[in-house]
Amino acid sequence: MAPVMPAIDLTLSYSIHPCRQQSATMRSMDEKQMANNISKLLERVRFSALKSQRDAATIQVLAVSKTRPAADIRLASSLGLIAFGENYLQEAIEKINELQDLDLQWHFIGPIQSNKTRAIAENFDWVHSLERGKIAQRLHEQRPPELRPLQVCIQVNISQESSKSGASIDSLPTLIAQIRKLPRLQLRGLMAIPAPSSDLKEQHRSFAQLRQLMQELLHLAPEMDTLSMGMSADLEAAIEEGSNIVRVGTDIFGARINATGRV
Repeated sequence: MAPVMPAIDLTLSYSIHPCRQQSATMRSMDEKQMANNISKLLERVRFSALKSQRDAATIQVLAVSKTRPAADIRLASSLGLIAFGENYLQEAIEKINELQDLDLQWHFIGPIQSNKTRAIAENFDWVHSLERGKIAQRLHEQRPPELRPLQVCIQVNISQESSKSGASIDSLPTLIAQIRKLPRLQLRGLMAIPAPSSDLKEQHRSFAQLRQLMQELLHLAPEMDTLSMGMSADLEAAIEEGSNIVRVGTDIFGARINATGRV
C-alpha cells in the first residue's frame, strides 16, 4: 500500500471552489463539456484515493494547458481549477500576461534551456522539470527576491531511456545537494514521465520506483513532500503509488491542438 503523502500548498487545490460551483451557469456546449470533463476527472481522483486509503485533498490536479488558448484557461478557472502547466515558454508568457486578473498558479513542466531561465524564474511558481545543477543555479540567481522561493521538482529519467529528459538516478544526490544550497529555490520532490504503457502492472512498477526512490533520498532532503507523476491515461496507478500532483491535459481540454488547429 502506498503511503499517504503529506499535504502540499493548499493554494494548489483541485477542488471546485464552492462559490464558483454555485454561481456557474452553462452558457455554451463548450462550457458544459469542460465542466463535465472536470467532474469526471475529480471523481477518478477521489475513487483512486479511496481505493488506496488516501485523503483526496492531498492530491492536486495540474491542468496541462499547453497549446490551449487563454480563453480555455479562463473557463477552466471559472470552473474551479487554479493550477496550470505549460511547456512552451513564449506561449506561456503571453497567456500569463493576458490572465493577470486571475489568481492562478503557473507551473513550468517542459525542458529548460539556459536562455529561458530568466523568464521562467520571473513568471512561474513551480518548475517540475529541473534536471541540471547549472539550470538550478541560473533559476536561483534570476528569481526576483521579492517573490517566494521557486518551488521545484527534479525530473528523473525513471525509465532510463536515452531519448528521455531527466536526471539519472545516480546523479540525484549531487543535484539535491546543489539545489538545497540555493535559498531562492525550494526543493519539493521528484517528477517523472515513464515510458507509455497500457499495462497496469507496468504503470505501477514505474511509479512505485519513483516513490521508493524519493523515500531513499529523504535523508538528504527531508523537506521533500511531492511526487509529480501520472497523466490522463495512467493517473489511477500514479495515485495508488503515492502521487500528489497529477498532470492532466486531454481529460480536461480534449485532444491537443497544434498550430494548424488540428489534433
